[in-house]
Order: sequence, then structure tokens, then C-alpha cells
Amino acid sequence: MDIQIATLCDFAADYNGKLVISGTFDTLAARAVPVVHPSCALALRFCFTPEDAGRHKLSINIINEDGDSLDPNNMPIEPEFEVQLPKNVPFLTRNIVMNLQGLRFPEAGIYSIDIGCDGEVLVRLPLRVLLVNQGANGEAQLA
Repeated sequence: MDIQIATLCDFAADYNGKLVISGTFDTLAARAVPVVHPSCALALRFCFTPEDAGRHKLSINIINEDGDSLDPNNMPIEPEFEVQLPKNVPFLTRNIVMNLQGLRFPEAGIYSIDIGCDGEVLVRLPLRVLLVNQGANGEAQLA
């Protein structure tokens, strides 16, 4: 099992097997905390081969620098899925788009989106939350 694409973005969609991604980002800038990001998406593209056949458990968790879940009541998200490849098919790709609404970051710092399968972390996406002030000329400055 290979994750070909994993990114946090403004918008993503699966369009007839094509993964459409717009506005990939890894930093949120805010004037105050807590920061609530109204809407974004986690876009994933998996490639499966015959040895991946069977039942699997995906795991998606957003954690802080200490490894604590951003939302312990709802994370990790752990859907199960089945991989079946037709005979004589060398690989199969699948797109997953997870729309995330109202993500709340209690403080500035480094967060991670951990994407795992069957108990193993496959990808860790870093996400930075920065506090910024507006300068005299309207430009953003780090707080």
C-alpha cells in the first residue's frame, strides 16, 4: 500500500478517478488563539497492489506537539475498508477526500496530521499555526 498524495488543502474532489486539489497549505496565520479554521480538506491518493488485498483500518489523527489529539472525543478517525483487485490487475488507485469543518487549534505551534493503516503511521503532515500582528503599513508580522 502506497500513499501517492497526502495533503491538506482548501478544496479537493474525486472527479472520475482524478484527484482535484486546490490550495495546498501547511501554515495557518491568525491574530489570536484559539484559531478556528472554517473549512478545509484532507486529500489522499492510495495505490494498492495484489499483496494489499484484504480488510484494513485507516487512521487519521490531528495531534499537537505533545502527541495529544486535537479533538480526543472524535479522533482518531478509523474507518475500515476492503481492498480487492480484479484478476490480472497489477495495481489499483483510490482517492479519499475528507472534508474538515471547524478545526479548532487552542494555541499557536506545530501540529501534525497522522495518516496510518493497520496500526502503522504511513505519513505525518506538519501543520504550523502562527500568531501574526498587522504592521503600520498593513503587512503581517510574526507576533
